[in-house]
Amino acid sequence: MQLAPFFPILYRILQPTFPHCLWAGNPNLKTIALTFDDGPHPTYTPELLEVLDHYAIPASFFWLGACVNRAPFTAKQVYNRGHWIGLHGYDHRSFPVLTTVELKQSLRATQDAIAKACRIDPNLVRDVRPPNGLFTPQILNSLNQWQYRTVMWSVVPEDWVRPGVATVVQRVLQQVSNGSMIVLHDGVCGGQDVAATTAQLVPQLLHQGYQFVTVDTLWQQAQAFTRRHS
Repeated sequence: MQLAPFFPILYRILQPTFPHCLWAGNPNLKTIALTFDDGPHPTYTPELLEVLDHYAIPASFFWLGACVNRAPFTAKQVYNRGHWIGLHGYDHRSFPVLTTVELKQSLRATQDAIAKACRIDPNLVRDVRPPNGLFTPQILNSLNQWQYRTVMWSVVPEDWVRPGVATVVQRVLQQVSNGSMIVLHDGVCGGQDVAATTAQLVPQLLHQGYQFVTVDTLWQQAQAFTRRHS
């Protein structure tokens, strides 16, 4: 059974329940974030970078530490282009199955892998997207205590099951709105189609007047919106 029809419902339920996570940006601004999970991949990620380069748009990548260690040159390519980098755990194990110590070690090992590949301070990489979107209130408290920022999503077209490029593009276009955070995958599951999907999706979204920004910019816009309306 495909879960795609349920993600918009989940989003409407979970966003107000866990407001300290980033689910989307400012609903009054026509800015959106294109995000990619499960990479970097030595083949799929460079193909994707060619599309992003062509349209000169920024994206945000949530990486697995194991994949960074397997493809450090690809990781450096992404970083050198100015894209935003976040954490997705070391090996895609769901956070609730990890002990607190294991979770902390997984995130730190991923930061260290990114720091080594990209030659940056590991403490600069603070955004975390839980694998499979699974977390508990205790996990959120731990992430906050460790000074990470939890990043979720608002548009999930379930590209990892490979329903076809046209289907993924259609799902995104049906759901996208101001401030949307779109999740695609450039890893083993779904990465085969990610460049083709992005190549179809981006020009249509640009034609609709959307501006692409990083997750960091969405954070800033969302926080400014919250302050004005609190």
